[in-house]
Amino acid sequence: MIIITALPNAVMAEAPQNTMANKTAADSLHSGTWYYTARLGLNIGGTAPVGMPATIRSMNSYKIQPNFTLGIDAEYFISGRWGVITGIHIDNKGMNVDATVKNYHMVMTKGGDELEGYYTGRLVTKVEESMVTIPVQATCHLGRQWRLRLGPYISYVYTRSFKGYVYDGYLRYMTPTGEKIMIGHDHDSRGTYDFSSHMRKLQVGVGAGADWSFSNRWGAYADLQWGLTGVHESSFKTIEQTLYPIFGTLGLTYRLR
Repeated sequence: MIIITALPNAVMAEAPQNTMANKTAADSLHSGTWYYTARLGLNIGGTAPVGMPATIRSMNSYKIQPNFTLGIDAEYFISGRWGVITGIHIDNKGMNVDATVKNYHMVMTKGGDELEGYYTGRLVTKVEESMVTIPVQATCHLGRQWRLRLGPYISYVYTRSFKGYVYDGYLRYMTPTGEKIMIGHDHDSRGTYDFSSHMRKLQVGVGAGADWSFSNRWGAYADLQWGLTGVHESSFKTIEQTLYPIFGTLGLTYRLR
């Protein structure tokens, strides 16, 4: 009888603990309050057309660049599971790729002469961008550990570089059937290009992400940022396809408040 009487009391004592363990993250937040998070991550991606054009035949190599992002976010918790988040991020978004192209419209410099035409062969592109980004995203809290984010962003690009060279190919001067100019392999016989001066200073895009808290302060996150404006100005027509900045991010978060 003593054991039977004690069991209901033990179950009742345990129930509040289970209830607390099952509370969502939103239960620990207060409506109308700001919460702050620091984040550090690595951006992986590149500038690319939407859909691979026929002029790009293959990607021979892709080198991951030291593309770091560092930021502070401020979330305003509304009610229920919902909130809105903004902040300021310092981003690096660069790439280094080697591709094989065919009849690719290019302007290049070879032997001190500027040449325009349609290039077939190997092409190396190196892009470096440093920017200040301000996101504005809706947030949804799922359970104690998960938060989803979705919304637009705007970036001011203060460092812009789009350079490269072509090798082991040939250029058809001005037209697809024009004079054939051979492009060699070594430094003196290959062609170079620099389109940095035609890059945009402002970029607009959409970002989506998920935050996972594995302790009271620390967490991890994953993001995808998809640029809606190309990296070059709309008046730039040397490269026929619009190149969009498309990057994913993996990193760590630290809750400041």
